[in-house]
Amino acid sequence: MQEAVHFEDLEIGQVLGSQRKTMTEAEIIEFAWQYDPQPFHISVPDAEESHFGGVISSGFQTLAVSFRLAWQANGLQATNLGAGTIEQLHWLKPVRPGDTLRVEMEVLEKRESRSKPDRGFVRFKYTTYNQDDEAVMTMECPQIVGRKEAARG
Repeated sequence: MQEAVHFEDLEIGQVLGSQRKTMTEAEIIEFAWQYDPQPFHISVPDAEESHFGGVISSGFQTLAVSFRLAWQANGLQATNLGAGTIEQLHWLKPVRPGDTLRVEMEVLEKRESRSKPDRGFVRFKYTTYNQDDEAVMTMECPQIVGRKEAARG
């Protein structure tokens, strides 16, 4: 079991890595049918005729997969108390079947909560990369992270 990472464990500039996931055509199409049924996500023939030249992942799927990869791998899942927003979300390159994704979370800033001493606020920049180390998505997300004292309390 991975050790929990608390607010105090994080340093500005620190980069946390993730596990990897290879996207399949079937899961891209299945997700899109449920949540983003645009032709270039759900139909191979239509996608091949589109400006993408083939099926691509929904950006929302890329976001969801990126979040899961980042949070299941770094010890924050035990101390994450949520977030109120996603900022600066950019889809930079299409994610295609066969692409293998990984995520880096960089700590941009952090501050203690003034009203709730059991937590702090950490702004992370997420960058999702494909197997060629090309950035396919970036976002900034201020997260609420539990403090060690609260865990001992």
